[in-house]
This record gives sequence, C-alpha cells and structure tokens, in this order.
Amino acid sequence: MAKILMIVSAGDRLTLADGSDHATGYWAEEVAASHRVLVEAGHSVDIATPGGVRPTVDALSLDERGGVDPADGLAFASYLASIEPELAAPLNLSTVRAADYDAFYLPGGHAPMADLADDADLGALLSEADASGRVIAALCHGVAGLLSATKADGAFLFAGRSLTGFTDEEEKQGGLGERTPWFVESRLAERGAEVKAGAPWTDTVIVDGNLITGQNPQSSVTTAKRVAAALSAE
Repeated sequence: MAKILMIVSAGDRLTLADGSDHATGYWAEEVAASHRVLVEAGHSVDIATPGGVRPTVDALSLDERGGVDPADGLAFASYLASIEPELAAPLNLSTVRAADYDAFYLPGGHAPMADLADDADLGALLSEADASGRVIAALCHGVAGLLSATKADGAFLFAGRSLTGFTDEEEKQGGLGERTPWFVESRLAERGAEVKAGAPWTDTVIVDGNLITGQNPQSSVTTAKRVAAALSAE
C-alpha cells in the first residue's frame, strides 16, 4: 500500500482580470472521484492544504451551473461527506515531508490559481519529491500548483517536461473566459513546459516519467488510475 498526499487548495476567492471577486474552491469531481479511485486501489490518502485550512468546495461543481449532471453532483457530495473528517482537519502543507509519501496529487478547481501557484511550501515539497523520483500528479487547474516549483536559478522545475492541464480553449468555452486573471495553459507554456492538449472536454492524460497530468474534470478517474498503476509498478 502506497501513501499519497492529496494537496487541495485552501482558496475560496479569486480576483478576476476586471478586479472583481469570484467565489471558488476545489472542484468536487476532481477530489471525490480521484480519492475514491486511489483508495479502492488499496492506497492510503492524506489531505493537506496551505495552513491546514479547511478547503471549500466550489458550489458550481455540484450542479448544472457547472455543467454537472444532478445525479453526479449528488454522488460527489455524498462521497465528500464520507471523507468529511479528513476535509475538516487537513494536514498543514508546511509540516509535510516529501519522504513520508510515495505520491503527490493536486486536484483543481480555480482555487489553486489563488494560492498553490505561488506557495513556497508546495514548491519545496514538489522539488524534493521530483528529485527523488516520487510520483507527482496534477489535474485540470491543479497543474497551476506546479508553477510553485523553481530551481535555484529561478527556472521552472518542470520546464521541458510534457504535461497537460485545463486549456485556454476550455477556459474560454466553459470557464472564466476573458475574466480569468491568467490562462493556465499559456502560463505553463511561457515557463517552458511542453503542454499537450487534447480536444476540449476530452479525457486526456499525459505521463512523462514520474509526472502525471490530466486535462480537465473528465480526466479525473483516468488520472487517478494512472497514478495507482504507477505506484503498483514500483
């Protein structure tokens, strides 16, 4: 059994390009479906957030407003309720040691853009994890958290690596559109990542060594399954 740390944003607000305040949080499916797959594969999953703050679920991710089928929304809410103790009292990201875990998993929602993208503790953790070859997975907007990791010279840790994440086109079609403060796909490319995008809203997962990334909520289950498979192969 492997130990996995799911790193969830503690953000509940995102300042948009026009200066307005947008209520956000983690995307229900990305936490619920991923957690379920990993646990059902026989692994243990701890949850951590910046400051050990209880994470907020994005209300849009539970109903039709976020393009979620009502039945699916109920199922995600039910699963989140089943892991309520872990969500209510997450580990403090600053106290976590990379050596204590076999894999690190970053789900999305727009919230990671508000805190994980420039979290120094996360950056140090990912740098240590990557140096030791541990599995690092990020999903949808969760890949924004990868931006926190830099080398000593300031270069992006994952420059030159193949990865995917929520695309600019998806942001324009069903995300924040031009109100987004920045586009995740473009920012990763600007920092030197080799971004691989599937068609909008398709289940797309890219594996580059120990780095596993999923494009969107539709990729949640496959991303988690790839992580479970990678851990089983070790």
